[in-house]
Amino acid sequence: MTPLPTALRMTEVSGAEAVWLLEGSSLGRLAYVRRQQADVRPARHVWEYGHLVVRASVPAAAVSAGATYQVDEVCVASGTGWTVTAAGPVDVIADPDEAAHYHRTLPGLVHGPHDTLIRIRPQSVTGFRITRDGESR
Repeated sequence: MTPLPTALRMTEVSGAEAVWLLEGSSLGRLAYVRRQQADVRPARHVWEYGHLVVRASVPAAAVSAGATYQVDEVCVASGTGWTVTAAGPVDVIADPDEAAHYHRTLPGLVHGPHDTLIRIRPQSVTGFRITRDGESR
């Protein structure tokens, strides 16, 4: 007889652990509102000096009002893993020297007129671990 699968459970992690998970990854999704609809784009990121620097294929004007960034690592087979969301005001990185630095060090997914570098100053960073009942991590 096959044992019944154990249920999945989402457990909130501390803000420090959520930042730690975010720092350890480099690929996520940038969500913003454009033309009164939510738009989501894959993006690369780096956490530096308490800010999240994101490189994504988005029009710079579309993210000036704010954005949310989401990262996760979930195992398809087991359904376990984690998810982190950071949200806050956005600055488009326009300084040519700073932009050149991030273009060199942060690989882009696509290049073109909307290859935009932004800095998110997170006002909230939340995260959850997804585990099976009885697992601690």
